[in-house]
Parts: sequence; structure tokens; C-alpha cells
Amino acid sequence: MFNLSEPWRRTLLIMFVAQLMTAIGFSNIFPFLPLYVDFLGSRTSLSVEFLAGAVFSAQALTMMIASPLWGAVADRYGRKLMVQRAMFGGAIILLLMGFVRTAEELVLLRALQGMVTGTVAAANALVASVAPRNQMGYAMGMLQMGLLAGIAIGPLIGGVMADTVGYQMTFVLTAVLLFASGLLVHFGVTEKFTPRVTESEQKRTLLSDWQHVVLAPGVSVTYLLSFLSHLARVIIIPIAPLFIVTIMPADGRINTMTGLIVGLAAGASTMTAVVLGRLGDRWGHRRILRYSALAAALFYLPQAFVTDIWQLLLLQLLTGAAAGGMTPALGALLAGYTEPGEEGNAFGIDNSIVAASRAVAPLLGAAAATWFGLRSTFLLTGMVFLLVALVAIWYLPEKRPLVVESDKPCSSSV
Repeated sequence: MFNLSEPWRRTLLIMFVAQLMTAIGFSNIFPFLPLYVDFLGSRTSLSVEFLAGAVFSAQALTMMIASPLWGAVADRYGRKLMVQRAMFGGAIILLLMGFVRTAEELVLLRALQGMVTGTVAAANALVASVAPRNQMGYAMGMLQMGLLAGIAIGPLIGGVMADTVGYQMTFVLTAVLLFASGLLVHFGVTEKFTPRVTESEQKRTLLSDWQHVVLAPGVSVTYLLSFLSHLARVIIIPIAPLFIVTIMPADGRINTMTGLIVGLAAGASTMTAVVLGRLGDRWGHRRILRYSALAAALFYLPQAFVTDIWQLLLLQLLTGAAAGGMTPALGALLAGYTEPGEEGNAFGIDNSIVAASRAVAPLLGAAAATWFGLRSTFLLTGMVFLLVALVAIWYLPEKRPLVVESDKPCSSSV
């Protein structure tokens, strides 16, 4: 899979492992965060329910604000530095979370986590800056595979650790894992970074840098598609356990089945991310994006009508496999639509948009379930995936400004 004689492939391998480790680290606290909030208690008049929601939303909101700023710093001072900042900073903050005294302190640290971290955007920018453009789909697919594998494994590990060693030690061990991934990048990745030095580029302000990225042909549409695709992935998350209760026996293992469904869907995405990323390098990322989104829509819509848990399990598995091609395609398109040297800004803005979708999606899913019933959330998600496919067909440029991309297969050395 890897020819380590090529420096960019060595960097990709290291970043794949680091992405996997950090994804496990950041996701293994998800299962017990609300329980940790209840365990800590509140010293104000705020309810535990409100603080449990704030623990998740605070991190997403601050990351939405901070990601473009870190992206701009990456383009000026180097992408490897930003990866280390996210990993070492995350290690320190998660270590502190194990020693908080109140739920309010935990919310503040989660907000700080969103400001300081952002490993996905930093890793994408680093790999996009070194990978050949004609293999960008493969590179983005590898990173996506590491991310999704970590997200699938992390919650299981975190739940077991919390039950066996307690909350505090779980945060300590997670911090050690993040610190180790930072050391791996520090000693394993060599970045030959040269900032942009042309006179016109030296005169650019932060806002003009962002404007230059966003106004490039195809970029604004790609950002819209990134928002919609991640929105669709998260809408169902707060609703899934409530819906599963309605189609399982009263004495069924609801939590186990919910974890199994989420894990299998993420696992299916993990398996298809690299394969579809490679196909995108050969056949065109526009084609992979629209077909993946269309397939995800077709597999999601019937979920509103399932009557048995095995039907939901099968359709979620197929949806995960179809959606696995969307993120690598979007990452490759974004890298192609922007100029070399703008990777930090491009992926920083993208990470901000993804964070915004994560903040909006649970509210949208909850509103749909409240007004139209639990099953309506599946129809809504399917319609969003369908919208992704239609926007990709109608509005994405036929050709990339920097590298020609058509729907005809081209040669590739992958």
C-alpha cells in the first residue's frame, strides 16, 4: 500500500497512524461525557441537562470560530507546526478535564478544546501540501479511513475504560495517547515549508487570504457540499437510540444495538474511503461524490419505513459504505480548486464549516422528530444527501482550475 521511498507516502503513513490515534483519543470520551457532567454536578442554577448539551455544542462553536485563524497561521508558518499544536494542546486540555471540579469547568475546557485543537483540518492541510494532485483522492481517503476507524473504535474503548479505571484515569490515558501521536508527528514528519513570498501575496491581509480561497471557482460550492454532507451524517445521532427503542423488544439491549449500528456504519465508511478515493483519482472526484451521495440518499429514505432492527442495521451499513466516498472526494476537490500554498486556509475554513454543521444538525434532527415524528428524520437525512448529489451535478465546475478532471478515466500511478 505504501512505497516509503517516496517522502509524501511516508508522511501519509505517519499521518494516517497519528489521525487514527487522535480520533480514538478524542472520541473515546463521547459515551460518558453526559454521565461525567452528572457526576461532577453544577455549582450554579444551570440544569444538568443544559450543561450536558453545552459540553458538546461549546466545542463545536469555538472550533467554528478558531479553525480559519489556525489555517491562516499554517500557511504562514507551516502545517506540521499546526498538527503538533492540535495534538499537544489536546493532550494538555484532556488531562485537565480529568481534574475539573464542576460541570461548568468542564464546559469551559471543552470550549478551549475547540479553540486549540482541530487535528483533522491540520492533518488534511499537511497531507494536501505534499501529496501529488493526481493522487489526492487516495491521500484524503487514507486520512478519512484513519479518522473513521478511530471514531468507530474510540467510544467502545472509552466506555470500557470509564467502567474499569474511572473517569479521571480515562482522561489521563487519553491525554497520553494524544501526546504520543504528537511525538510521532514531531519525529516522523519532515516538512520542507516555504511560505509564499511574491510581492502581491505579502500584501494580503487575513481577510483577503480567505476571500481569495472562497472566491476561487468551485470552492464555495465545495464548502456548501461539505456542510450538507456532514449535516446529513449527524442529524440522526441524537434520534437513533429513541427510534431503536420503538422497533426492538422491551428487554432488548438498546445501548448495545445503538453502538453496533453506529460502529458498523462508521466501519463501512472506513473500508470504502480509500477505495473510492482511488477511483476518484482515476474517474473524477465529481463523479464519485455525486454517485456516493445519490446512493446514500437511496439507502437512507427506506429507513423511515423499517419494522425490524435487522432492516435498519443493513440499511445503515449500506449507507455508511456509500457515504465513505464523499469526504475524500470533497477534500480532493478542495485541494484542486485552490492554489498550492493555500492548504491551511482552505482546510481551516472547511473545518469551521464542518463544526457549524455539527452544531446545527442535532437541533435540526430534534426539531424534525418533535414536529413530524421520529421516522421523519430519516426522510430528512435522505433528502439532504439527495441535495448533495443534485448540487454536485448542477454547480460543481466540469473541470478543475489547476488539474483537468473529466468523467473519463485517466491514467494513474496509484
